[in-house]
Amino acid sequence: MPTRPDEPSRARRLRAVAALAGAAFLIGAMIGAAHQDDGRQTAERFAAAWKHNDYAAMHALLTPAARARTSAAGFAAAYERDAVTATAIGRPTIGTPRKSGGGYVLPVSVRTAAFGPVSGTVDLRLTGHGDEARVGWVPSMAFPGLKAGERLTSSTEMPPRASLLARDGTALAAGADRSSALGDAARAATGDLGTAPPARVAALRRAGIPDGTPVGVSGLERIFDARLAGRPGGHLLAGTRVLAERDPQRADDLRTTISPSVQQAAVTALAGRIGGVVAIKPATGEILAFAGIPFSGLQPPGSTFKIVTLAGVLQNKLAGPHSSYPYASDATLAGVKLANANGESCGGPLPLAFAVSCNSVFAPLGARLGARRLVATAEALGFNHPAGVPGAATSTIPAADEIGDDLAVGSTAIGQGRVQATTLQMTRIAATIALAGRAPGLTLDIGRPAVPGRQLIPATVARQVRTMMEGVVRVGTGRSAAIPGVVIAGKTGTAELRTTVPCVRDPVTGLGALESCPDDKNQDDDPTDTDAWFVSFAPSRAPRVVVGVLLVQSGAGGDTAAPAARQVLLAGLKLPR
Repeated sequence: MPTRPDEPSRARRLRAVAALAGAAFLIGAMIGAAHQDDGRQTAERFAAAWKHNDYAAMHALLTPAARARTSAAGFAAAYERDAVTATAIGRPTIGTPRKSGGGYVLPVSVRTAAFGPVSGTVDLRLTGHGDEARVGWVPSMAFPGLKAGERLTSSTEMPPRASLLARDGTALAAGADRSSALGDAARAATGDLGTAPPARVAALRRAGIPDGTPVGVSGLERIFDARLAGRPGGHLLAGTRVLAERDPQRADDLRTTISPSVQQAAVTALAGRIGGVVAIKPATGEILAFAGIPFSGLQPPGSTFKIVTLAGVLQNKLAGPHSSYPYASDATLAGVKLANANGESCGGPLPLAFAVSCNSVFAPLGARLGARRLVATAEALGFNHPAGVPGAATSTIPAADEIGDDLAVGSTAIGQGRVQATTLQMTRIAATIALAGRAPGLTLDIGRPAVPGRQLIPATVARQVRTMMEGVVRVGTGRSAAIPGVVIAGKTGTAELRTTVPCVRDPVTGLGALESCPDDKNQDDDPTDTDAWFVSFAPSRAPRVVVGVLLVQSGAGGDTAAPAARQVLLAGLKLPR
């Protein structure tokens, strides 16, 4: 077909018209989109900030008038106040803003402890255009479902508290009076209910616990407080309207690992003295009994700490079971004499020196091991780390570069100096030896087995320590813990509270200097100057129970703590395997 002469110019005109039409369409679409999305960016920015509880960013998006009415601090307080009132859990879930009339609505969902999930919308009143639009905020926008002028209020109530049970189902604390047929023996483990301390009030309110509700303040009641309290219920109100409601729900009774017979033995062994007793089933980490202050009472561990020193010495091959040492009544470190208990002379093979708890051997061994390796061994065995029971105190040893000279390191190696330990910690160390160097995972809830611990020291080292601990009970300072027909591994401790330096008396008058002999009384004759310790497990080669005892200001460990532990060991050995 022949081409018309004017075709090129006509095509150019058509293309120009099409281009103009496209541009007009694009401009129209942009204008329409701008009108359609008027304020959307502001709504989306407000929603994004709310998702992260970024109240400062939210406040910055308010109109000048709203910012003038409510400061940034007051704005944040409004959201926090409503969250506490609603017993909110975590951050709210914020949906995508939806266009509604002259503004946007935000879908918002809040999880609450007392009322379950609460969902609704919040109307965003926008003033201005485009990205310059701002939120005309009022307090009813701080929680979903509120209408203008409404205030969020709530009323909550608690169900009856769940019971604490022993491992065999015996009630340890039941009913409103938390009674038990085991009496004081049960109370020693369960602890008490009381008024919440100030540090806990805010968290309890957020959980929906009404002010004045008795809460666990010690023992098992404290450890398991949240699980025993149950689920609160009540009404969440927007003005006079009910936004959400739910009935309170009682928690299931909680069966613990506590053995009634072992618990009774622990309380009897403590005999009203200040101190701590704890018994553990090593294979499972179940705490069978505890009495006194075994989780919170920090004291110098005395010679029970020689288990740590011995493990470090053996692991670093500084000595072995066949090493032998001269007999002496003291050791000189950094120019100062450090005496054996009662000034006795001891030494000989390492197992014997350990059995009779010979300071003149172990203080120099500790100094030779050195602060760095001594602290590393102690930390491997649990010092300076959480104890494994909620709320328990952390046993501590100073950093290596903070201990000091050889005298300070030697004193630390025999459990003096600035070492502080709980009964639980030293009992855990005994359990680690019983488990051939593996840490015991601890539990008080028979329904939640302990997580197996990791290897803390080599099994060969743990077995050597175990053998030497057997000698403590067979021929050493722990003979009062012996049980016929049962091989027991143990270690005594007699921690001096005022000084490890003997009282020095004037050779003429016979009197001592005030600072070294308080009230002119020789510390060797003063049982209140020493804490008595004993940690043990039995049977040694197939351990079924580990027992630790601390008796504060009660003399020598072999005289008082070891026989007390014996009672608890006997009860533990009678339990079914």
